Amino acid sequence: MKKYSGFRFLVGLAVVAFTSISVEKAIAAVSPNQVQQVKATWMAATFQIKTPNYTTFKTADMGHLFAGQKNCIVRVAPELNNLTGVKMPAGFYEKGESQPLKLKFKEPVKVLLGFFQDKDKVFRQASSDNQLVLDSALTVTGLPPIKVYAVAYPAGTQTINPAGTGLFTVLGVIKASQLLTSRNAGLPDGRGWEPFIVDGFYDNKPLFDIVGGPDKPVVEEGMPGTEGIQGGFEGGAMVKIKGTYHMFPTERAGEKGVPAYFDRVKTRIGHWTSPDAINWTRQSTIYQASGTYALTEDDNPMNDRRGAIWSYMPIFNEEANRWYGYYLAYTVHKEIEPNHSFGRIWRAESEKPGIDGIGGPYTDKGIIMEPGLDSQPWEGRQGVASFFPYKVGEEWLGFYSGAYPFKSWADYPKKTGKGWFIGLAKANKMEGPWTRLDTTVNPVTSMHPWFIENPIVSKLPNGLYIAVFDGGPDGWGHHLPNMMGYSLSNDGYTWSEARYLPIETKVKKWWDIMRTPLGLVPEGNNVYTIVYAAIDLKRRYHPMGMVQVKLNPAVLDIKKQELEKMDGLTGAQNQAKK
Repeated sequence: MKKYSGFRFLVGLAVVAFTSISVEKAIAAVSPNQVQQVKATWMAATFQIKTPNYTTFKTADMGHLFAGQKNCIVRVAPELNNLTGVKMPAGFYEKGESQPLKLKFKEPVKVLLGFFQDKDKVFRQASSDNQLVLDSALTVTGLPPIKVYAVAYPAGTQTINPAGTGLFTVLGVIKASQLLTSRNAGLPDGRGWEPFIVDGFYDNKPLFDIVGGPDKPVVEEGMPGTEGIQGGFEGGAMVKIKGTYHMFPTERAGEKGVPAYFDRVKTRIGHWTSPDAINWTRQSTIYQASGTYALTEDDNPMNDRRGAIWSYMPIFNEEANRWYGYYLAYTVHKEIEPNHSFGRIWRAESEKPGIDGIGGPYTDKGIIMEPGLDSQPWEGRQGVASFFPYKVGEEWLGFYSGAYPFKSWADYPKKTGKGWFIGLAKANKMEGPWTRLDTTVNPVTSMHPWFIENPIVSKLPNGLYIAVFDGGPDGWGHHLPNMMGYSLSNDGYTWSEARYLPIETKVKKWWDIMRTPLGLVPEGNNVYTIVYAAIDLKRRYHPMGMVQVKLNPAVLDIKKQELEKMDGLTGAQNQAKK
C-alpha cells in the first residue's frame, strides 16, 4: 500500500484494470483464537454537539464517519451497532484548521474514540493513557483497521480533542456505568474495499427515497409457475404496458437430480405478468438454452454457442411497430473460469405487431454483436456479456458488457484477469449495424473502476438518462457495495460516478447478495417500481423481490446542473487538446 498523501487514501484499494485482483491479500488476517464472540450492546448516553460543522451519524452499516467523504461502514462490532457517532469535518482536520469538538453531557459518560491503525501522519495516534476496549472494531471502506478507546468525561460541556494531530473518529457516547471488557472483534481491513457512495448517506441529498416493498420475495420457490426451475432467477428486464407488468427474467432452470452448477447453464427466458409487481403469473417460455458444454477451449464453431441464454431486454420499435428482444447466448465450458464464455447478442422481433405483441412469440433476426476482429481486450473471455440499447437524439447507443479481461490478445483464450466492465456501441437504427466506440471511450469506468453488470437505461422527467445495474457482491471473494446502483448522464455518453440504493433501510433484508435490478418502471407522482433478483446463500433457489422508490425533483435538478457543468468542463478540455 503506497503512502497516503493528504486525504487521497479515500480512494481505497488501488485496483488496476485487466489484472487479477486478490482482495483477500489486502485484508488483515486475524487468528480465530484472537477473536472473542459477543452479542452485547453498550448503553448509549445522550449528548449535544456545541461546535459548528459537526453532525451525527449512526455507527452502523452504511454510516459515514467524515463529512463529504465516501468512506462508509460495512462491518461493525455489535457493541457499537446503532450508537450515535459524530461526523467529523475531515478536510479541516487534515489541514489542522478545525475547531475542536465540544460535546455537552447530562451525566458522566465514556466517549468511544476510534484511532486508525496506520502510522501515516494523516492519522492521529492513540495515547497510552486511553483504555483500549475494541480492536479491529469496524470495517470502513478504504481505511485501515480501527481500535476503539473509552475516555471518561464528567457531565457538562467538554472538549473532545485527544493529543496529537490528524484524523480520528467519535463512534459513540455510552453511560459511565457500562462495564467494558477489552476484546478483538476481528473485523477485516477496510482497504480491501473501494469506497462508494450510498444514496442519502453520503450527503443527505438522496435522489431516491426508499418507499418500501414486501419483506419477502415476490417470486419464490414453490409458487405456481416455478415448476422446473431448480435455481431461481437472475438478470432480465421488466416493463409496464396498459397497467400490466411484463417481466422477462433469466430462469436458472437446471435439471432435477443435477447439482446447482448446472442451474446457470441450462437456462431459459420466461415471460411473467402481474397487475401489481407482487403477484406474478408465468405466461410462457420465450427461449430455452441447450445446456450443452463446449468441446474446445476457444471460440470455436464446433461448440454449441447457445449453451446458456441470459438477459432478455424487450424494446419497442415505434417505426417497425414491433417489440425487439435483445438477448445473450453463451458458449459454456465446464472447467475454465468463467464457465460462460464468448457471449453473442441476438436480436429477435415479435411476430404480433403493436404494443400488445410483447408476449411473443419472437423470431430471431440474427446476431448484432459478437467476439471478432473489432473486439477489445477488456471484453475478455466472457464478452459480449449483455446489451441494452437506448436512443440519443437521432442515433442509438447501447451498453454492452465484458468480463474476465485479457491484458492483451496474447492471453487468449483462457489467461484472464478479473473485472466486470461495460462499453458503448453505436448505430443509426435498432437493427444495426452496431459499432463499438473506440478505447478512448471504452471501457466506461466513470461509474465504477471495475464492476458494473447489466445496466438498463431510461429517461427521467428532466431529460437526464439513468442507468440502473447490479453493483456487485460483498461475498465470493469480492468486496463490493452489495446494492443495486444507478448512474446519471446528460448526453448518454458521459456517466456519473455510481450511487447505491440502500433499500434495506425500508425492506427487511431477506437476501445475502443483492443481484440485478430489472429496470426502473415509472408509476406517476415520481414513484418508480423495481423488481430485483437476489440471493440467500443458505439456499440453492434465488428468488425475486420488489421495492418502490420516490424521486426527489429538487435533487434531480441539482444533478442536472452538476452534469451540465461537468459536460462543459469536458468540452473545454477537449477543445484545448485540439
